[in-house]
Amino acid sequence: MQKLVSRPLSNPPKHSSYFFSHSVSKTTYDPPFSPISKPPKPKPKPPNPTPNGNPTPTKSSLPFGFRHSYSETDPTLEPIGFREPKRFSPFGPGRLDREWTGTSAPVRDEVDSCLVEEERIRVLGDPLTEEEIEELVEKYRHSDCARQINLGKNGVTHNMLDDIHNHWKRAEAVRIKCLGVPTLDIDNVCFHLEEKSGGKIIYRHINILILYRGRNYDPQNRPVIPLMLWKPYAPIYPKLVKNIADGLTFEETKEMRNRGLHSPALMKLTRNGVYVNVVARVREAFETEEVIRLDCTHVGTSDCKRIGVKLRDLVPCVPILFKDEQIILWRGKRDQERNSDISDANEKSSGT
Repeated sequence: MQKLVSRPLSNPPKHSSYFFSHSVSKTTYDPPFSPISKPPKPKPKPPNPTPNGNPTPTKSSLPFGFRHSYSETDPTLEPIGFREPKRFSPFGPGRLDREWTGTSAPVRDEVDSCLVEEERIRVLGDPLTEEEIEELVEKYRHSDCARQINLGKNGVTHNMLDDIHNHWKRAEAVRIKCLGVPTLDIDNVCFHLEEKSGGKIIYRHINILILYRGRNYDPQNRPVIPLMLWKPYAPIYPKLVKNIADGLTFEETKEMRNRGLHSPALMKLTRNGVYVNVVARVREAFETEEVIRLDCTHVGTSDCKRIGVKLRDLVPCVPILFKDEQIILWRGKRDQERNSDISDANEKSSGT
């Protein structure tokens, strides 16, 4: 039995060869290596509209000069230097028909403010009724609203205007959430939003704004807004804090700084917080205190200086020290000015 199993088959079955030849003859034979197909021909490139390779400058009819930030920069304050050459426009080389001056791209032609205001009134149309305002506010004021733009420490930026008009294509209004330094002066933010976009603020609660586009707004005729390709370097401005404060001697300035550093903090500010009540608190504190300190731990050095500049103009006051994320503010010589004004008025009344 074992010999029979181990002996090889001398005559294989005839039907196997017949099946193989029969299957090959009737079916397509696929070799193990198929020929390589030729690569597809490249598609012809469309003709270049600019034969020299330079882009066509974009023309915009917006009646104001372009800046990176409209609400956080003062156009009347001239810088003393620049960190990059003026020829480096943030709009790209040859992409804008306006000249970049280092801080802005001013309008070339004269602007008729009356025509601009008439066009804005035409787009806004008739004022909204109370029912319409309530309906829009209820639709856009909630935190889960899809039509929202976050406004940070740079304030109302140039590219934000394009985002607003993109939302206005499909929605009547847009929700704007303000955080950081711009919340110190919400009135300024509202002014620039309405002036630059042409819309109207219909709702304002703490740091939440709703910007309405207008009854006659046409998305097909929206203004051309050339985008900034990068954020330009901030220019160099005069020193914010002087070695000797105006109206004080060197010894008095040093004493004021030491008093401020060792005094209890009036408020503790957080990074990207809401600072809508800071100005009122500082004004109230200056009625009884001469020097106050704001604790800005983890806020950042640049934001501390931005806060100091805002408070200097809004309170008003004199920032005398920025150290270890602490802001020391001096109220200035108000008592002496008041006494001098009162004495001048008494002299005039006695002379008459």
